Amino acid sequence: MNTLLLDICFFFPVTLLFLIPEAATSWWYMGAVVSSSTSSRVMCNNIPGLVTHQRQLCQRYPEIMQVIGLGITEWTTECQYQFRNYRWNCNITERDQSLFGKLILRSSRESAFVYAISSAGIVFAITRACSQGELKSCSCDPMKKGISKDSRGNFAWGGCSDNIDYGLKFARKFVDAKERKGKDARALMNLHNNKVGRKAVKRFMKQECKCHGVSGSCTIRTCWVAIGDLRKSGDYLRRKYNGAIQVVMNQDGTGFTVANKIFKKPTTNDLVYFENSPDYCVRDRDVGSLGTAGRICNQTSRGMDSCEVMCCGRGYDTSRITRMVKCECKFHWCCSVRCKDCVESMDVHTCKAPKGVTWKEKTLSG
Repeated sequence: MNTLLLDICFFFPVTLLFLIPEAATSWWYMGAVVSSSTSSRVMCNNIPGLVTHQRQLCQRYPEIMQVIGLGITEWTTECQYQFRNYRWNCNITERDQSLFGKLILRSSRESAFVYAISSAGIVFAITRACSQGELKSCSCDPMKKGISKDSRGNFAWGGCSDNIDYGLKFARKFVDAKERKGKDARALMNLHNNKVGRKAVKRFMKQECKCHGVSGSCTIRTCWVAIGDLRKSGDYLRRKYNGAIQVVMNQDGTGFTVANKIFKKPTTNDLVYFENSPDYCVRDRDVGSLGTAGRICNQTSRGMDSCEVMCCGRGYDTSRITRMVKCECKFHWCCSVRCKDCVESMDVHTCKAPKGVTWKEKTLSG
């Protein structure tokens, strides 16, 4: 029996992707499958976990799938930036079809953030691609034409306004398709947090203008609308993570009720979750925790990155390292900055492993 299974794994690796439980797969895995040389049919058939409507959209809009696949790197990088000083640091498992392992099966506030930032990342990537002329199905915002007015007076729409409405619409159709198929509490939670993520991108749309006239007198203004950096949405969603609201599904299954009556009812801008998070102090594959053994901590901080918090009270090791840095930089006319190479010594503090287990052993055991 074991020999037969090994033979099947060897000859049919792609087929086995579809034997993975649907709950453990996600469109997030597109980043590992999508490439410019992959045909749309092969690409769409080899992304595990897509529901029928998502697969149809994939086959119909292969160029958008390319954009989404490349955009996954951006929002996962943003996630890791936002949580770089937390015990859970948005670590990903590249060989896992869910990208985040068993963590994503939990209805925790970390899952809430991941769904929100991934949804925001899709809106951002598609909207930007529309404006850059990379997609046949969209371009600049067609509604931003002619003369308009703001607090400073009249202006003419010009340039290329980002087509945020197209990005929002496609992201909602593609990302929400799987959740709309489900009727359980987790699907409702995901739909809510997906929407929070989409709104986070729209929140930072801004109008930019250029003045025309003698000596910049601004007698005529040309304006356009542009999306903000993904970092702004990431900062906003991390604040929402910190204030996420624990909820329970209401009796008719159409919405949420706060789990603790002292908290306010969640709005459409709040992240929601059902389960308490683990402490992420020790490695536990069942809850998606890699632990903090070996993580760098800040000895002088009092925040989440402090050695006391990051190391969960286990203590830390200190090592002296040297590195080459640029120093004594001077501006030279015209027009360069010249620096010297200097050797800098510094202390690095890393969290101890739980007693009886070395950090190296703990890492290898996972």
